[in-house]
Amino acid sequence: MKSYNKKISCLLGLVGFALALALDQVTKYLAVMDLRENGPVILIKNVFQLQYLENRGAAFGIMQNRQFFFVVIAAVILGIIGYLYSRMPYTSHYRMLRICAVLIASGAVGNMIDRLRFDYVVDFISFVLIHFPIFNVADCYIVVATIVLFLLFLFVFEEKDLEFLSFKQNRYRKM
Repeated sequence: MKSYNKKISCLLGLVGFALALALDQVTKYLAVMDLRENGPVILIKNVFQLQYLENRGAAFGIMQNRQFFFVVIAAVILGIIGYLYSRMPYTSHYRMLRICAVLIASGAVGNMIDRLRFDYVVDFISFVLIHFPIFNVADCYIVVATIVLFLLFLFVFEEKDLEFLSFKQNRYRKM
């Protein structure tokens, strides 16, 4: 396993976080500017459209108007991700795990920014074919990264690969 410089890895993680967050915020800004007053933009008739929605809940609109709770949960998730990111060995074996951490963090922060600014999350991506709930780019980051994490833990990582998660693991840590 090729080892990476910790500073370079953290810098790349921060750059990736900033770029992903910027993409999320720009797409939400465009949705507000172009969709809020004009209605949906049909990209594929009866399949896919862009439609403005103010989501005051969580996934699928559950737990409406509990913004403080969602902000606290996002902050806790960010703390956990930061802690785990700093403890991960800096080898290529953990690259996808780092990317997933960055995506989940940027998705959580992107939606947290909306909750703090507007008291709701701007959603705009709609698959009308299957009547799927409307979502946004930050939601995509979180869902895709979570699926990849599940697959990594199922098929790639063994128990010994995750020893860095242990509080007693200092002797196992690779720099």
